[in-house]
Amino acid sequence: MMATYSLPPVSAAALGRVAVLLGGRSAEREISLLSGGGVLAALRSQGVNAQAFDPASRDLGDLKREGFDRVFIALHGRHGEDGTVQGALELMAIPYTGSGVMASAVAMDKTMTKRLWGAVGLPTPRFVWLDADEQSRERLRAVPDELGLPLIVKPPREGSSIGITKVRGYSDLGDAVTLATTYDPDLLCEAFIEGEELTCPVIGSGAQARALPVVRIVAPEGKYDYQNKYFTDDTSYLCPSGLPAAEEREIQRIVVAAYRALGCRGWGRADLMVRASDRQPFLLEMNTSPGMTGHSLVPMSARAAGISYEQLCLYLLSTATLDHVAGTRPADGPRA
Repeated sequence: MMATYSLPPVSAAALGRVAVLLGGRSAEREISLLSGGGVLAALRSQGVNAQAFDPASRDLGDLKREGFDRVFIALHGRHGEDGTVQGALELMAIPYTGSGVMASAVAMDKTMTKRLWGAVGLPTPRFVWLDADEQSRERLRAVPDELGLPLIVKPPREGSSIGITKVRGYSDLGDAVTLATTYDPDLLCEAFIEGEELTCPVIGSGAQARALPVVRIVAPEGKYDYQNKYFTDDTSYLCPSGLPAAEEREIQRIVVAAYRALGCRGWGRADLMVRASDRQPFLLEMNTSPGMTGHSLVPMSARAAGISYEQLCLYLLSTATLDHVAGTRPADGPRA
């Protein structure tokens, strides 16, 4: 039987004047507008005095000048999920949802994330990182010899599967590199894990961090790309996941460990692969400002745990804080 979670009560009036940051300038702007619109409607439905705020068209300083008390970050990708907006909010002393400056910056960089996870013994696929000066034809052709085929080529600082290619042969490398480097001068090449794709959200901070139910993803032809993530109904999401209970618990344990290793707080979502041959899970990345659209997976997992979209948004907003107080402020976390 799937566990349900109890969230602490939240007073909408106590949250003050709230800005929902949405849109922005990243390659994920379109998705951020959808996420932010959903969050805004949910908060207003709960009596929160919330307003939309698009940093692409407004000066962030307006948040301070107009007296906003806290911010719900619904931005995705660069200049929203990478520590830059978090740093600006720290300087203005406006509490915000999600991870702080360092955790946001590290998690946005998949290479740095993998290095950190590897250092603490968490499983992640083998990889080769190449900066702009290391992408000669000879060096690139050596990558399949190191990682095997197929392999994954991706920009290390993008999300939503943007710029990612599954390389099946040497002849595919050129186009894969061209696509990835359109978004990032550096290149991350990763061993391909044959198996099931999973995602698992976490809410809370520190010792109170809890994993929500695992979602198993079944995409058409195994292609969980940008289009199949957000704009088709052809992808199946299974929650409950259908995994053996012991396997789901182990994945949740690894995900919470990965979240805490990065110093994340508030909420996040880890993406994983489970290798078919031996059921070994491998961490792919940590999203510190996950999607909140109609196709998004955190709300789906929360619903399976007995948490409505509106309750989730209200709870996350209530956890808004700043780096210098996050470690000292007492806060009730979710209870299983």
